[in-house]
Amino acid sequence: MKRLLSTSLLISFLFGVDKIVALARQVIIARYFGLDPVLDAYNASNNLPDTLFALISGGALAIAFIPVLTETLTTAGRAGAWKLFSLVANLAFVITAVIAALIALFPLVLVQRVVTPGFPLAQQLLVADLMRLNIIATLFFSLSGLITGALQAQQHFLLPALAPVLYNVGQIIGVVSLKPRFGIHGLAYGVILGAMLHLAIQIPGLVKYQFRWTPRLTLAEVGVRKVLRLMGPRVFTLAFINFIFILNDRIASGLGGGAISALTYAWTILQLPETVIGTAIGTALLPTLSELVTVGKAAELKQLLRRAITILILITIPVTLLSLVLVRPAVKLVFEGRAFTAQNSELVIYAARLMLLGLTGHSLVEIAGRTFYAHQDARTPFYLAALTLILFVVFALLLSPFLNFAALALANALAFTAEAVFMLVILHRRSIL
Repeated sequence: MKRLLSTSLLISFLFGVDKIVALARQVIIARYFGLDPVLDAYNASNNLPDTLFALISGGALAIAFIPVLTETLTTAGRAGAWKLFSLVANLAFVITAVIAALIALFPLVLVQRVVTPGFPLAQQLLVADLMRLNIIATLFFSLSGLITGALQAQQHFLLPALAPVLYNVGQIIGVVSLKPRFGIHGLAYGVILGAMLHLAIQIPGLVKYQFRWTPRLTLAEVGVRKVLRLMGPRVFTLAFINFIFILNDRIASGLGGGAISALTYAWTILQLPETVIGTAIGTALLPTLSELVTVGKAAELKQLLRRAITILILITIPVTLLSLVLVRPAVKLVFEGRAFTAQNSELVIYAARLMLLGLTGHSLVEIAGRTFYAHQDARTPFYLAALTLILFVVFALLLSPFLNFAALALANALAFTAEAVFMLVILHRRSIL
């Protein structure tokens, strides 16, 4: 527990630095663009590339990969683990490249039919153009996301936690240095730079742990098949989660200019405490939970999990209440200026307060979800993610007549809180919690 606490504090600190830099990035973007329709186009253009990254390399493989890689480290040593890593990384990169090429060939069709059907044609064309650029960044992420999982499986958290900071730095460079010449496209170029830095900062970790690349594509290896079995349900789980954000923008595209960007800023505000608390604890826990499952220490796992959840709840509830009070002066102090008006602030504050109601739920999902994957159970999170998507749509439709675009923020909070409750109930019934 002491080691986990120190690891959690390190990750929390570095994630906090990342979120502060991310907030600085958003402030700079806000000062340059306000809630301009071109920013709506940029934010919408990220959805499909982000989904591709999450499905294949980022969330799907990272979460499905760590338990199997931890098991391989325990049973076959570092050489066996690096062989498994290479085989999975090779496969992931090839699949990502093929899907990325298809998206790059037909972006306008996807934009008009899926992403932002409510936008006028000129804005849809801009979304499609920006989407092509964001796809390039996805190729770098297809490798860096797996490296993150590999280093975390070896209890190394420093470089993976620094990588998102450099990703945000790249975007800031894109806004400050490239926006005057390239406009909103400068921000997309900054995303590509940030993705390259995200990959580069983790390469020294590969050197430290004596990485050896196996240049082969195969499905015959037992470890690869095990990762894919876990990854299959995880892919659909993340698909449901990312569909929430795609539907969010699809609905918001018909609710007036600035709606998508206001919700994006609200999500950034929620992510600051959620990442520092929930994601940090969940990231630190997963390798240890996987190790305890591998060696059959169920009692120790239950005790550790209960302590972590108790601590998380005791932290997130007062943080939520404090955030609801501070979000107004914070948004006005930090965001307002230049292109970001007082009216823009009111829209962001409205959405952020409703989204912050889901802070505890989002944070609990980070821990509970990883517990299922530590037990190499990918099906339960899959079913619950499908339920979360359905609940989000139902809540959004029911609340939209009363709250307009902010209904999407409250629907997000309610749906993920419900998912957290269901996860905890299932873990308790299985005597895991």
